Amino acid sequence: MTLQRTFTIIKPDAVKKNATGDIIKQFQDNGFRILAIKMLEISKHQAEQFYAVHASRPFFNSLTDFMSSGPIVVLALEKENAIADLRKLMGATNPANAEEGTIRKKWATNIEFNAIHGSDGEDTARFELSYFFAGYELAK
Repeated sequence: MTLQRTFTIIKPDAVKKNATGDIIKQFQDNGFRILAIKMLEISKHQAEQFYAVHASRPFFNSLTDFMSSGPIVVLALEKENAIADLRKLMGATNPANAEEGTIRKKWATNIEFNAIHGSDGEDTARFELSYFFAGYELAK
């Protein structure tokens, strides 16, 4: 059994809708162990650094404005197959295409205000976890 770590953000739109508790419960109900969690606000510059991989994309400016528009909740999660399982639980990026029972089907407004971010691979997860958490902050 190989445990895998992933990273997720409950985005400002979902925090505003008071969806945080429900989303965290879904993580736990689906076998994820929470290694670390915190609520914070990030600046536009911090959002730009976090999403640097998307810098050339047309949505970059609106994405970084949105992500710095209010509180977010960041979590380090662990379970077997964590990255793929979290992406399945999140649902399609566009909530109109998301399956019933997914976080985005329940909480997202549209493709831009889509409630949640999750790492898309092991390298991304490592970068994203280290961007928001120091090693000592992760539960053993």
